[in-house]
Amino acid sequence: MSDDAVSQSAKGATFLILLQIGSRAVTFALNQILLRFLSPELLGVGVQLELYIISTLYFSRESLRIATQRKSDGGVQAAINVSYLAIAAGLPIGAILAQMYLGMNYPDVPYLTTALRIGQVTAMIELFSEPAFVAVQQNMLYRTRAAAEATAVVIKTLATAGLVFWSHNQGLNLGVLPFAVGELAYSSTLTLVYLSQTAAVAQSKGFSLLPNAMKSSPSNRYFYSLFSTTLLSLSASLYLQTGIKWLLTEGDKLLIAVLSTLEDQGTYNLSANYGGLIARMLFRPIEDSSRNLFANLCTTSSTGADESKADLKKAQSDNSKKNINKAATILRDLLRVYSVASLVAFAVGPTAAPLLLQLVAGSRWTDSGAGDVLAVYTWCIPLLAVNGVSEAFVSATASTKELQYQSMWMGFFSAGFAASAYLFLSVLGLGAKGLVLANCVNMALRIIFNLGFARGYFQRNGVSFSLMDLVPNIYGMAAMAVVPSLLSRTHGLLGQYGLLGELVRVGAIGSSFAMFVLLTERRFLLNCYQRFRS
Repeated sequence: MSDDAVSQSAKGATFLILLQIGSRAVTFALNQILLRFLSPELLGVGVQLELYIISTLYFSRESLRIATQRKSDGGVQAAINVSYLAIAAGLPIGAILAQMYLGMNYPDVPYLTTALRIGQVTAMIELFSEPAFVAVQQNMLYRTRAAAEATAVVIKTLATAGLVFWSHNQGLNLGVLPFAVGELAYSSTLTLVYLSQTAAVAQSKGFSLLPNAMKSSPSNRYFYSLFSTTLLSLSASLYLQTGIKWLLTEGDKLLIAVLSTLEDQGTYNLSANYGGLIARMLFRPIEDSSRNLFANLCTTSSTGADESKADLKKAQSDNSKKNINKAATILRDLLRVYSVASLVAFAVGPTAAPLLLQLVAGSRWTDSGAGDVLAVYTWCIPLLAVNGVSEAFVSATASTKELQYQSMWMGFFSAGFAASAYLFLSVLGLGAKGLVLANCVNMALRIIFNLGFARGYFQRNGVSFSLMDLVPNIYGMAAMAVVPSLLSRTHGLLGQYGLLGELVRVGAIGSSFAMFVLLTERRFLLNCYQRFRS
């Protein structure tokens, strides 16, 4: 059972990554053309519209999504029933957030109100895909998820770019409307693919995508014979935590919306989008797949603090110990691979990022300061990766009491993020770069908590998990400290060849350093590859 779960998760992550890369390649090419027709101010308004849709979806479904990934006595059907609460919550939450936004001094941009109303419809359409999404996650149908998300991203980009190009040729100023139409195309495509792909699976496996009555048992009772009280209780416990997590995740957009101009918002968003491209293509699929995998491997002991001593003793079977050992190995390997890759990101990223931005987006955006912001953002990318997979482990294995404890700590993280943002933005006047540094502080605090939880979890279950095993080879770390100085000293060496010469110089030094890191970590990486292949 556990071997099958590991295999399906590995294959699923691979499918998600490959399709993400393929779909992002298409959208990346179109977006580079699109940037020639957009101003930083308009891109900043697009950020606000996207923030509204993300916030509506997040507060409607996030805690339910995490809860339904846990195993319950009611199986897939119990999880599907609970997912309908996200649809019920979406309408009032979307209306409240829209009214709050319209009540503020929003920018004078054509069709902004119309775009916001389209955003409300968009969020509701996407929420109707939740029952199918839950079925996909519960049955590990990663091909279906990959196909749905990849198709939706491509359709979104085509719709947005097509409307921008058409309005430009017609001499029309549609303002933020193309962004709203693109979001609507995304949600409609996503929902359509999910529902069409999972209908046959539901029929063959004997569950329904519609709410079905459930029979209560002493161990699992149902509210109105539909909603598992266990999943409802877990969702309620998670709601406060997910609210704080939203603040930590989206707080950068809120702060920059309050403290900066639309031009600064557009510049920051461009840098964050390019910087987060790797996170969306590679890290997010691994995070989602690993959360499901950890929930499967550690299901027998995931309620640790809530179980009686007799139940806990029963859970500590040989098979359970074997599964938890597998979970520890997978988590350790993922974090070690991320830490090795971070050496290259820290050493070469700040120098290479502005050059690559100038190549793909043109000098207009680098002159706006986006290149400097993107250079700083390269420090945040490895932290995003480590936080993503370590937080996936916490959400998959923590008991209700432990999740409440995490929520308390996230309150302190919020305070730390706010204090660091104030320091970097208001006191030091670093602008968008300061906001990226505040995000780094935020990620570092969350990683410390996640790793501390993981170590304690494995210790309670008699499994070794040393944080020192996550640290890269000392030779690679020493070389990382030398590379930035080498890049600085060779600046202008190929200056007569312009941007191309600089790219060749940085690429040669960066690839040499990467090969050195691979050489020093070859034994560990070969072991990881062999385990992945098996």
